[in-house]
Amino acid sequence: MTATFTPNSALQRRLDTAASAAKPLLAGQVSSVLGLSVAVRGIPGRVGDLLSIDSDHGPVLAEVVALSGDQLTCLPLGSLDGIGAGTPVVTTGGPMRITVGDHLRGRVLDGLGRPMDGGPGLLGGELVGVDNAAPNALARGRVTEQLSLGVRALDTLTPAGRGQRMGIFAGSGVGKSSLLSMITRGTDAEISVIALVGERGREVREFIENDLGPEGLARSVVVVATSDQPPLVRLRACFVATRIAEWFRDQGKDVLLLMDSLTRAAMAQREVGLSVGEPPATRGYPPSVFALLPRLLERAGPGEVGSITGLYTVLVEGDDHNEPIADSARSILDGHIVLDRKLATAGHFPSIDVLESISRVAGAVTSRDERAAATELRRMLAAYRDIRELVEIGAYVPGTNPDADRARELMPAINAFLRQDLEDQTTAETAWNALAAVLNGSEA
Repeated sequence: MTATFTPNSALQRRLDTAASAAKPLLAGQVSSVLGLSVAVRGIPGRVGDLLSIDSDHGPVLAEVVALSGDQLTCLPLGSLDGIGAGTPVVTTGGPMRITVGDHLRGRVLDGLGRPMDGGPGLLGGELVGVDNAAPNALARGRVTEQLSLGVRALDTLTPAGRGQRMGIFAGSGVGKSSLLSMITRGTDAEISVIALVGERGREVREFIENDLGPEGLARSVVVVATSDQPPLVRLRACFVATRIAEWFRDQGKDVLLLMDSLTRAAMAQREVGLSVGEPPATRGYPPSVFALLPRLLERAGPGEVGSITGLYTVLVEGDDHNEPIADSARSILDGHIVLDRKLATAGHFPSIDVLESISRVAGAVTSRDERAAATELRRMLAAYRDIRELVEIGAYVPGTNPDADRARELMPAINAFLRQDLEDQTTAETAWNALAAVLNGSEA
């Protein structure tokens, strides 16, 4: 009988490092620079490989995004300054890899998975590629258990299940980031992974220190790629965050993945696609954008062990909820939460339009009595919406609609239930009890 030697992870890393060091150094040179792209000749490569360009200001990493004969089209992960025709290029030997592990809790990383919080380096852990296949459809667990998000309006009227993927659809300045920070502090998920993609640099520190806070950061991993970063860095931040969430899921944990925003990731892919010559299609988005969305979103969800509950904000252009990215994302996700600008300007926080929001797994994660209570409240809100203008001008005749009459009576309590302070953290059980109290006409 022949014994089989299986190296442990630490030994395997040393063997991989030694094997990489023993490879011959392959070098080429830049042949042209056009727009955001760099053409390289004299070096073999595959799509996804990382190259190192020796610019006047130091090495700049670039990723191969297209091939044409012996020419590689690359997009840099840094500044193009100091790069010109004839600049030397060497291969790194493979695609981008990041370090994952439990030591990432409480850390803030850049779009390439490197520390940016001034803390220690990422020693130890596991080195993995950022691209990964989605779980097999038949190997996934089913979504059967509710995940508390800490927001009454969500936990009762659009309940999220462990492993569900939901979109938060809103225009700019309607409260998406504040809602995300509220969810991060109030959820009962074991670990949160937050991707801030294309955010203003000024807002990042405010989000981490004010909205997230020390308590929220302690059980989170934050990945940041600000709006001034190259498009490929912004795009890679989404995959870095997803890969980190996958590692925690594979350890059997229930992970909450929050991405702000999916639209800016699509815009980054649009810049990448147009830079390599893709034809623009709907509203200037090339076909690769619509191939990217399912490839990214399907990686979240329940696995064989653990789960990733994905919440993705979608920045709708001009408050048009039927624009291409919003429409495509809505068709892939398992539900959508709509934020309304009128509610936001009226000081109603969170500004969730309950009647336009839906969870496709609500029936699987709630009881019959809970569904009945949520349906009753929705029915009253719909009835009140239909007569609101008549009430405001004094033309409504009481007794015309029993649901509307009851809604008018309970509307102050309903609004108090749907409003929630940013610092208020409510469990799902407490939210359901509060809803029952509102419908019974008693104090919550």
